Amino acid sequence: MKKIIILVIASLFMFGCGKKQEKINIGITQIIEHPALDAATEGFKEALADGGYTEDKVNIEVQNAQGDFGVAQTIASSFVQDKKDLILAVSTPSAQSVFNVTKEIPLLITAVTDPVAVGLVGDNITGTSDMAPIDKQIQLMKTLLPNAKRIGFLYNTSEENSRVVLKKMKEIAEPQGFEIVEKGVTNINEVGQAIDVLLDEIDVLYTPSDNVVTASMSLISNRAEGKNVPVITSDGAQFKAGALATEAIDFKKLGYQTGEMAVRVLNGEKPSDMPIETLKDTELMINQEMAKKFNVIIPKELKNKLN
Repeated sequence: MKKIIILVIASLFMFGCGKKQEKINIGITQIIEHPALDAATEGFKEALADGGYTEDKVNIEVQNAQGDFGVAQTIASSFVQDKKDLILAVSTPSAQSVFNVTKEIPLLITAVTDPVAVGLVGDNITGTSDMAPIDKQIQLMKTLLPNAKRIGFLYNTSEENSRVVLKKMKEIAEPQGFEIVEKGVTNINEVGQAIDVLLDEIDVLYTPSDNVVTASMSLISNRAEGKNVPVITSDGAQFKAGALATEAIDFKKLGYQTGEMAVRVLNGEKPSDMPIETLKDTELMINQEMAKKFNVIIPKELKNKLN
């Protein structure tokens, strides 16, 4: 009898230890490496840790498609085959790839401009939108560049996000007297020639949170500066690559907010009960050295808002 009791206790102990060692498996799929998306991923992981899901409790697998939509689909399929407990998709292509292969695993999305427009609607989806504060950015152009009338818009024609932003930009800017001059590309290799043509036709360049554009920002900002065309960007990561100004969301904060939502899902909330969120706070950024180069006068009320 004593041997039986000891065996039972030992079995229960081993079972309990086994349960304690089980980790939650999370997959993170990102379409390409660039500062904005990298920051969103970093913020997401920080929020998980702050929410109690530290390394001893969670296995996180991060995969990057390096800009290849086919690879993004392969990553998504592998995460589903591995039966991840939760997936984070950073960017619209990554989110679409995951949604194409699972309607069961909780899918958190971020750096997606308009989830509804690209069909990312389902019971297993929630997360955050990175829709830029275009109205504030247009107002910033008017304040800093009062003589600018022709706004250049460079974008990847295969990114639905960028087409959504272009449409919204026209809706906001054209009634205020601006003309939008658009130039589309299909990959990074086309950016150099396209930007050279576009810069000759515009007064100011606007760069959307487009993965091809963001990955090419150093080239774009250098060419623009060489032709004395100021650049207003859609986000802070692009701004740091050499732009004049932006009023933008912080992608790390956006990723962190997404991570907080993931914690709620892991704690038992249903994604279907959690609407897509946006980051309401924006940050004004102005490169004062570049402002001097372009003879831009920064009003006192804007200077007071700068960090």
